[in-house]
Amino acid sequence: MINMKRKVAFFDTNLLKKFYGHLSIFLTIFSIVVLFIDDAPLKERLIYPLFLILILIFWYGYLWWDASRLKKINVNIESTTVSIVTGDLFKQNGLKAIPFNEYFDTQVDDEVISKASLNGIFIQDILEETVQSLDDYISNYKFHNENILEKNKTRTEGKSQKYQIGTVCLYREYLLTAFSKFNDKNQAYLTMPEYLEFLIKFWDQINVVYAQRTVSVPIFGSGITRIKEHKNITDEELLKIMLWTFRISETRFKYPAKLNIVIHEDKIDKINLFEIKSIQNGI
Repeated sequence: MINMKRKVAFFDTNLLKKFYGHLSIFLTIFSIVVLFIDDAPLKERLIYPLFLILILIFWYGYLWWDASRLKKINVNIESTTVSIVTGDLFKQNGLKAIPFNEYFDTQVDDEVISKASLNGIFIQDILEETVQSLDDYISNYKFHNENILEKNKTRTEGKSQKYQIGTVCLYREYLLTAFSKFNDKNQAYLTMPEYLEFLIKFWDQINVVYAQRTVSVPIFGSGITRIKEHKNITDEELLKIMLWTFRISETRFKYPAKLNIVIHEDKIDKINLFEIKSIQNGI
């Protein structure tokens, strides 16, 4: 069930602006009916304003209900259509981005990689080849030199080769990307500057490999990754940051390709898509 109170306030400013835009249409129709069409005596027409008020109340309630149940919107960022949709990332057409850690680890054991993460689901349930085949593919992938960092020789779990966050490895229809950093306790984390660095790098990498295909991404950072000093940041705030960094990047998708940001069904009730649609030019 949709939590409308949480998503869109009843007297939301953007909702009121939309209602005021419709109000002039209702008043125009009302004036035509009362003054030019209906020839009933004036005192019999006095009931019409009551009908108008009831209709306006009903219409405003409908607009609020409709805004609160939004599960999909399109946002235009220059020449690119960005679709924000609710659904399963793995069922989207085109390329799909899967966040890995900075080592491109594949060890799913709830120690290095959580079984419940997109990374873990991809490796356990989606990957058709063996994990060793994937490891070999990543090891032999032609990364740019600036994306290959030092080896962590003191690491006892997982891989030792470290990559620049935002680095992308194109594997079939999947964009494996180095998203999170790992501490010595195998906890995924990022600072806010690092999060922004990841997004800018990621968009630039996508621009190179997407080949006019639609790209679907999750809300990066909405899982178990910890953003230092911003532990209470919401999925809606992360979504706005993603849109803002995409706008300032040089990446643009040519029609019919587009960017899909996929929100899990369990999280859509906490994201006000109506507000994002209303302020798209300010993102």
